[in-house]
Amino acid sequence: MLARIKRFLGLEAEAKKEAKPKKDKSSQQEVGKVAEKPKIGYIHLSGCTGDAISLTENYDILADLLTDMVDIVYGQTLADVWHDDGVNQNNPDMIEDMPEMDLALVEGSVCLQDEHSMHELKKLREKAKLVCAYGSCAANGCFTRYCRGGQQAQPKHEAFLPIGDVVQVDLAIPGCPVSPEIIAKAVVALINGDMDYLQPMLDMAGCTYNCGCDLQKNIVNRSLCTGCGTCSMACQTRAIDMIEGRPEINNDRCIKCGICYTHCPRSWFPSEQINKDLGL
Repeated sequence: MLARIKRFLGLEAEAKKEAKPKKDKSSQQEVGKVAEKPKIGYIHLSGCTGDAISLTENYDILADLLTDMVDIVYGQTLADVWHDDGVNQNNPDMIEDMPEMDLALVEGSVCLQDEHSMHELKKLREKAKLVCAYGSCAANGCFTRYCRGGQQAQPKHEAFLPIGDVVQVDLAIPGCPVSPEIIAKAVVALINGDMDYLQPMLDMAGCTYNCGCDLQKNIVNRSLCTGCGTCSMACQTRAIDMIEGRPEINNDRCIKCGICYTHCPRSWFPSEQINKDLGL
């Protein structure tokens, strides 16, 4: 099953290498030493849980990847691994026992009035080598940036920010929700140390544009738009129509996820990586 997933991810050579029987005990030890599993953490802040569903509803793709290739050492929804010392998980002190992580996935924006979330996010930054803004709410705030309080069941919660406004973010995987294929490829790239593949996500960590208005202002109004229609095809709520070769934004349908901006080839253009992926 693991070999099938690696073929799905385009890692046929590695899958064939794994399929070969190991010759002796010493070679097995060497493989085990090199293939140390990355430690993954996951926290959910303020969002709709769509990104978590993108994981759990696509286990046919991700199950063996998450089981055999990584260790989930901290999480709220993916696994019951809040801590390792047996402390009751309802105890706020459990955050102080947060383990070290190679990669931490953070879903949702952070509410400034939620002291628990603020503390957990800052502690996570201390413990994780890489912090990933997982999904549009974490990356740029998405629709939560326009919340103004007064809503049940937490009317005092009124200020929601992308996590990059509170802690340093190393990479971002935008999406509302995130594609399961991108999740799998990003984790495999981390395992293989393929920073070239991760480079666009590293670049996106500093991008907080999240509205079709940003696309209009920074791309269309500057005559950078080529009329390719990528923004319209990427929009997950069909809020963009191409009118006479230019995007027309329907603000009533826009959820401020920023996908149109991050997918626009004129907002960033990693030509070397594109040529590598296409084999050119």
